[in-house]
Amino acid sequence: MRVQYQVLIVGYNEDSCTEVARALAYEVGAEIARSGCILLTGGLGGVMEAASRGAYENGGITVSILPQKNTSEANPYSVVKIATGLSHMRNMVNVWSADGVIVVGGGAGTLIEVAAAYLEKKAIVSLAGSGGVADEYAGKYLDERRMVLIHKASTPKEAVETLLRLMSGRV
Repeated sequence: MRVQYQVLIVGYNEDSCTEVARALAYEVGAEIARSGCILLTGGLGGVMEAASRGAYENGGITVSILPQKNTSEANPYSVVKIATGLSHMRNMVNVWSADGVIVVGGGAGTLIEVAAAYLEKKAIVSLAGSGGVADEYAGKYLDERRMVLIHKASTPKEAVETLLRLMSGRV
């Protein structure tokens, strides 16, 4: 049986998402679907919606782990909707559920997810050129413990290919 990785995309929410990040997130979602992986997001707008749309339109499975107690606010490209009622604490559920993480842009909420993935020693790839947290931490460690390198990718295809190599141990 083929391993079907669960890939978490984190990044800008609807309020701060740039058009560049939105377009890149769409392509990352499409690449995830084409690779046969399952896409995980926080289920709302911005990067989450764009990545979900990319995966959905390319035949992928999208899972939205929502901060609300109901599924009514999930973006329209959410195939599986998980209502947590945990607000920002759902970021931990997102990370725990993922085999690896791709960062597209992002602010403080994204940084929380990146830090959680770092502490959990998950594979992390940052898409350079997408802004925010992704650009700030691409190619770096979060602290002096050097637990997990946040790998830098220049394109959506490279981001997914790099993450697949990391997750499978083929670094």
